[in-house]
Amino acid sequence: MPRARMGFVFGLATVTLTVGMNFAPQLYRRLSPVTLALACGLTSGLGLVLAASASGFTPFALGYGVLFGPGAGVLFIIAQQAVNQAVTQRRGLANGYVVSLYPLGAMLGAPVLGWSIAVFGVRPTLAGLGAVVGVACAIAAALLRAARISMHDPSAPQAADGDRDGGRLGRTFVLLAAVFFLAASAGLTVLSQAAAIVQAYGGAAAFAVGATTFVTGAVGAARIGGGWLVDHFAAARVGVGAHACSLAGALLLMLNPTPLSAALALGLIGIGYGIVSGLAAGAIAQYWHKNQFGHVAGRLYIAWCAAAVGLPVLAGALFDRSGSYASTVWVAAGINVLGMVVAGRLPAR
Repeated sequence: MPRARMGFVFGLATVTLTVGMNFAPQLYRRLSPVTLALACGLTSGLGLVLAASASGFTPFALGYGVLFGPGAGVLFIIAQQAVNQAVTQRRGLANGYVVSLYPLGAMLGAPVLGWSIAVFGVRPTLAGLGAVVGVACAIAAALLRAARISMHDPSAPQAADGDRDGGRLGRTFVLLAAVFFLAASAGLTVLSQAAAIVQAYGGAAAFAVGATTFVTGAVGAARIGGGWLVDHFAAARVGVGAHACSLAGALLLMLNPTPLSAALALGLIGIGYGIVSGLAAGAIAQYWHKNQFGHVAGRLYIAWCAAAVGLPVLAGALFDRSGSYASTVWVAAGINVLGMVVAGRLPAR
């Protein structure tokens, strides 16, 4: 299967993941989180099994791109909503931890999947992943049942789901979404090509793989840090500092294009992107009532989806046109400058 089709399937899974995130609030208001966790495990697990047994493009796209994504998105928002219903202090740190699991899962899962593919092959690996997803969701359902966490606080005043709280919160959402989109755009534009960038600047293949793993871990750690920072400092200061960190990485790569500098620069860019991810989750907990968290978060992740689907394509196109990643780094730097300006306008909690 050509890489373009593989990229399409991955992009389709990203879109359906985001769709699942946005439908999650409607689902957990009507169904118990235990039922939803089991349903997510069933649909996502079956999607991966279908992808494992696919004999062509269409069943593979249906299994991985259509069935697998929504369950993952729904359960991710359920986890965030449950955390915000249960945690009363240091909510930024708690939310930073939850969103850090996304890149940390990739960091830990990628080498395991690479080993499994080498030993068992692609189809058994996908089927095994489907089984792991099903078991993990069953464990999540058992934990949700044991914790007896409600997805909604009925004692709170009737909280609106969208923009009924007035123009101030509507403007806040637009600013927060813009800061998140710009950070993800700058980060994913460069990080989607991380291994290729390190190699393009003279790094060996093994060094490039190690650098990519390091960058992914840095993103995960930075998401925790971003959540912690928003507990202690104004969101505007955290957002400006995060974009400045990414900008410093881009400038380092422009001024000193060596393999080691490339790895360090990508780490700085990833840290800035990760801090904004943690900031965004923590800021939702500050700006909106906890009953609204899942709804607002699902809409906010549309900005991430747009950046994840569109900007890596731009990075590849710029390289194909120029034969260099210099223009990609310039674009990322410009995005970070704009991000600093927008982040400075975020209101106080």
